[in-house]
Amino acid sequence: MSADSGTPQERASAVRSLEAEFAELINHTRRVMVENANRVSPGMLPGAYKVLSTIERCEEVTASALAERLLSDKGQVSRTVRELEDLGFVERTPDPRDRRSALLRVTPLGSQRLAAAREPQEGRLLRTLEEWSLADIDNLTRLLRALVTGVSPSRD
Repeated sequence: MSADSGTPQERASAVRSLEAEFAELINHTRRVMVENANRVSPGMLPGAYKVLSTIERCEEVTASALAERLLSDKGQVSRTVRELEDLGFVERTPDPRDRRSALLRVTPLGSQRLAAAREPQEGRLLRTLEEWSLADIDNLTRLLRALVTGVSPSRD
């Protein structure tokens, strides 16, 4: 252990504090998703918003790949996609690589609604970090990447 590793109790306390901050970040993200879902279509569930925004990020994706990416049940994803199709936000086209499958894409209406829903939050992170140094932003990015990958962060 390095000199700055602290006692086991101090480390456990620091990790609990970090977990609490992640919980707050997750709750904030959920609130934003609820708000955005309602702006896309009143009464839309956050899960449908997540499906719609994931399809948009992928540009085109099969329902199976979408379910896998979202770690969701294929049946639930299929029902949600049908709802989004009924609203005119998603369209299916035959997959040229596998005619048994269809590719999902966000329609122009879906893209327009997503953009309008996101507009109130656009730039929020940029504004929040505008007084941070580039070194601090890079360090946070490096640390989050290390946390996600399970690799010890290296100090360059």
